[in-house]
Amino acid sequence: MLARIASLLGSGPVNDDRQEHERIQVATCALLLEMAHADKSLHELEEQVVKDILTEKFDLSSESVAELAEYAQQERAESVDLFRFARVINEHFSIDEKHEVMEALWRIVYADGVLDKHEDALARQLSSLLRISPKKSIELKIKVLDEINPDR
Repeated sequence: MLARIASLLGSGPVNDDRQEHERIQVATCALLLEMAHADKSLHELEEQVVKDILTEKFDLSSESVAELAEYAQQERAESVDLFRFARVINEHFSIDEKHEVMEALWRIVYADGVLDKHEDALARQLSSLLRISPKKSIELKIKVLDEINPDR
């Protein structure tokens, strides 16, 4: 899988649906990992939430998720900005799918029970890059918080 997706995020056109689907997976995973690392420490719970989201969203095996995460981590580390990942998502996801991504980002934020200032800033940045209104982002945040702690 890593060999196949090695060139997917490049600027050239992608010719087949499978490559396009893998490019979308890499972009999504990269944004999820960016959030998981936003507070400068990757908690085990955050890592598990990322894996669970990828497994559910893309119907992948645990081995495929591990390979995808490894490759997306490399792409994330080499990238100078998040726009290239957000652009792929904006090109291929409906607004509802982008809301799902934003909700997943909030789930990662709250996996460790703490909203770090870096996570909060990154959530605002990603919301803007994904063309999601601040109001909708807050609604998704509250939805996640209500699910985690309905008595808050």
